[in-house]
Amino acid sequence: MPTGRARATRWAGPAALVVLLAAVLSAMAVGPIDLPLAGVVRELLDHLPLVDVDSGLSARQASIVWELRAPRVVLGVLVGGMLALAGASYQGAFRNPLADPYLLGVAAGAGLGATIAIVARPPSSVSALSPVPVAAFLGALAAVTLTYLVGGAGLRSSVTRLVLSGVAIASFLTAAQTYIQQQNSEVLREVYAWILGRLNTASWNDVAIVLPYVVVSSIVLLLARRRLDVLAVGDEEAATLGVRVDRTRLVVVAAATLGTAAAVAVSGLIGFVGIIVPHTVRLVVGGSYRRILPLSAVLGASFLVLTDLLARTVQQPAELPIGVITAFIGAPFFLLVLRTRAASA
Repeated sequence: MPTGRARATRWAGPAALVVLLAAVLSAMAVGPIDLPLAGVVRELLDHLPLVDVDSGLSARQASIVWELRAPRVVLGVLVGGMLALAGASYQGAFRNPLADPYLLGVAAGAGLGATIAIVARPPSSVSALSPVPVAAFLGALAAVTLTYLVGGAGLRSSVTRLVLSGVAIASFLTAAQTYIQQQNSEVLREVYAWILGRLNTASWNDVAIVLPYVVVSSIVLLLARRRLDVLAVGDEEAATLGVRVDRTRLVVVAAATLGTAAAVAVSGLIGFVGIIVPHTVRLVVGGSYRRILPLSAVLGASFLVLTDLLARTVQQPAELPIGVITAFIGAPFFLLVLRTRAASA
C-alpha cells in the first residue's frame, strides 16, 4: 500500500494544475465589475483555434477580460511562477531552505535602478515605454554581478562568502537608494508604489517584456533539477559523482537571477513568494528537487494570482499593494519556519 507521502506526491501535479486553473478563472471573473464565470470560460474558449462559441458577454465585458484582467493574470502567472521557481533553485544551490530570489542583492539593485529612473524622468514626459522596468532590470543584474565579483564565486568555499557579499552589497545599494529618495522627496510616493509591488498597471507589453526571460530561465532551472538533488549530499560527494559543482551552482544562480530580475522589473518588489511556496511544496512531496521545482513554479503562479485578487478586492474600489499582502502572509510563515528549524536542530 502506498504511504500518505507517496499518494500526495502522485496527485500533487494534477492538483497543482487544478488550483492554477481555478485561480486564473477566479481572477478573470471577480473584480470591481463581476463577470459571469461561465461567460468568461466561453470567452476564453472562443479564442482557441477551431473553437467557435458564443460567450454571451457584452462588448464592454469582453474588453474588461482581454484589456484589463487577462494581461494582469498572465503577468501574475509569469512573475509568481518565476519567483517561486527561483526561490526553490536558490535553496537547492546554496543548500539553505531560507534562501530566496533576493539573496544576492537583486531587490536592492532593482530598487536603486527604478529609483534613479523615476527621479531622472522629466515630470512632463509621457511615454508608453517607461524606463523604470529597464533600469530596474539593469540594476538587478549589476548588483548580482558585483556580488559575484566581491564574493569570489569561482572558489569552492565561496557559498558563505557569496551570501555575505550579497548582504553587504544590498545594504550599500539600499543606502544609496535612500539618499536619492531623500534628495528627491517629490517622487517618494511613486518610488514606494513600485517598491511595494503592483500588477495593477499590467499590460500585454509587460508580458512581452518578461516572457522570454522567464521561459529561458525556467527551462535552464528545470533541466538542472536532478543536479540540485545531487548537490544536496554536499559539494565533495557531488564532485565524486561527476557533478561540476561550481559550474552547476553558477548556472543555476545566473538563470534564477536573470528570471527574477525580469520579474521584478515589471512587477516591483514582491517578497516571500520564493520562501512560502517551495517550503509548502517540500512539506507535501519531500525534498527532491525533481518534484519541488516544477510544482513550485505552478503553485507560485497560483499563489500570486490569488494574492493579487485579494489585493484588488479586499478594499474595493481601492487596491492594496500586492507586496503588503505577501508580507502579511510571508512574515509569520518565515518565523514559523525559523522556529521549526530551531526546534529540529
